[in-house]
Order: sequence, then C-alpha cells, then structure tokens
Amino acid sequence: MNIPFPYLLMLGESKDPLAIKTARGIHYWRPEKCMGQLRLNDDVPSLNLPDIDIQTAAKDGAKTLVLGMANAGGVLAPHFVPYIVEALNAGMNVASGLHQRLADTPAIAEAAEKSGTALFDLRHSNETLPVGTGIKRSGKRLLTVGTDCSVGKMFTTLALEKTMKARGLSATFCATGQTGILIEGNGIAVDAVVSDFIAGATEALSPDCEPNQWQLVEGQGSLLNPAFSGVTMGLLHGAQPDALVLCHEANRDTIRHLPHMPIPNIADIMELAVRLAKLTNPNPRFVGLAINTSALSEDEAKRYLDSLSNQYGLPATDPVRFGVDNIVDNLIHVFEE
Repeated sequence: MNIPFPYLLMLGESKDPLAIKTARGIHYWRPEKCMGQLRLNDDVPSLNLPDIDIQTAAKDGAKTLVLGMANAGGVLAPHFVPYIVEALNAGMNVASGLHQRLADTPAIAEAAEKSGTALFDLRHSNETLPVGTGIKRSGKRLLTVGTDCSVGKMFTTLALEKTMKARGLSATFCATGQTGILIEGNGIAVDAVVSDFIAGATEALSPDCEPNQWQLVEGQGSLLNPAFSGVTMGLLHGAQPDALVLCHEANRDTIRHLPHMPIPNIADIMELAVRLAKLTNPNPRFVGLAINTSALSEDEAKRYLDSLSNQYGLPATDPVRFGVDNIVDNLIHVFEE
C-alpha cells in the first residue's frame, strides 16, 4: 500500500494510552509523516502534536486521515463516521487498521466515491495467500513473542532493526500489524488473515533471502492469551525463527481486557515458544528479553532487568529507556561469530 502523507492522526476518545498505540507508533518511528492529531475530547492522551481539526488539516495539506486507535475487536464506532466522511469530503484519504472495512459503511463508501479519495483498510488484503509448507528458507529470522498483547513486540522489532543496521548488519522489518504497515509502507496484517493461511502469509512475508540477512518478524498476540493465541502460533511456525526475543510488561498482573486471567509466567511462554517453534526450525533460541518498565522508576527498572538477566541467562533491557544493544551483542555472539 502506498499511503499518501502527511497524516492527520485521529486519536479517538479513550483515556487509555494503549488505545492510541497505532498513532503513537507512527509518530515515534515516522514523525516526518505526521502533521497533527485529532482528539475528540481533552482526556485523550496527547502525542504532543498540534491539535488540528479536519478542515484546517486539509487546507494545510494533510493527505490522509489515519484512524490511530486500537480497540478489542477492531470495530468502527458509529459516532466516528461523521469525522471520516468530513475528511473524505475535504479531499483527504482515510486509512484504518480496524477489522471492520471502511467501505462497509454506506456513508463512507459514498463519500469516497464522490470525492475520488481512497480508503485504505490495512487489515484487508486482496492478495492470494498460500498455506504454510514448513519448507526451510535461506537467510536468518528473528521473531518477537510476548506474555500478552501490547507489551512492545513491534517497538522491540523496530528497535532491533535500527540498531542492527547501525552496526552494519543486514536487517529487514517484516510488518504483521496495521501500525507496522503504516510505518514500513508494506506488510501483511496477519490477525485478519484466515487462520489456515497465517503460516503461509508469514512465509510469504519473509521469503528466501541472503544467508547473512536477518528478517525481523513483528510478533502478535501471545501463546497463552485465550483470545489471540492462534495468530501467535501461525507466526511462530511461518517465521521459522532462528532467534526469539521475549517481550513483557513489568507489573502487568492480568491479561489486557481480561481481568480474570493472570498474566502468564515468562518461563512458561519461553519454554512453550521454543517447543512449538521446533516444528519448523530444529534449533530456535532466545537471545534476549525486552521489558516495558514504564511502571517502575529507573533504579527499580535496572534492578528488575538485572534480576531477569541473572534468572534466564540472557540480556534484559527496556528498549525505550536503555536501547537494545545488549540483545544485538548477544545475537551477534550466538549467530555471527
């Protein structure tokens, strides 16, 4: 998808900072694409972008209204429709990472047709996808896996790509979610792929490559999440990962949106991930732990990371606070030397 920018990022109405993770990711990794933000009330967390209404954004040259919200089920709230129609009538395209197709809402489809603007449904692809084969591919692959959703898998994968490229390594980010697609410019939103084709889609996303090239596959869901384990399994088999990085959020006690479900143990996720990954790669190995320590002070975070590193014998870091150099060091030690 070639989505025109600059973007006006629509942040919606939720007070939950995780609800705007799509917009936050775009702004963090591609700030040059972002003109401003549209918040529907003052309680919505800010990205410290200018607050701009749709008409002003269109006059100032915004090309696409990006629905930067994420919610359980990926549904489009009916009261968001007038904002989308207004943007289309003002000559802006609209991009959405929700499961619900934009054109399935008659008012949106009609406005897009009349204005000649484009609707980008990032979770829906017209490509014909194969089923997975498990046939070994050339090159090297890394997959991020997590104890839950929204624990930093995309951020960690992008941070690894940036650091590896700075070290002179050949590394490619493989986007598997709507935010990653907006950041990278291409990819497949695997959580909207029919389950039989998730592994095959992942194989297509990370095809044969040069022996020294690393394809860094963005993880989704969690193996022990009762709602989203299936997408993780498909990625795990399709990616055929040589290397794995575990992502976790400190002080998260329950699975997001499921307060009756305790967060899985890190060791259980790691053991299960390795065991299942061996179906398509005989020797997958964890090379690091990426931990969201935003709920801890910096001193608390350092002590927590040190304890995890000692417990698992792996480098542990918070990619936001401390970068991922130690994980890349270990990756090079394990695979490049």
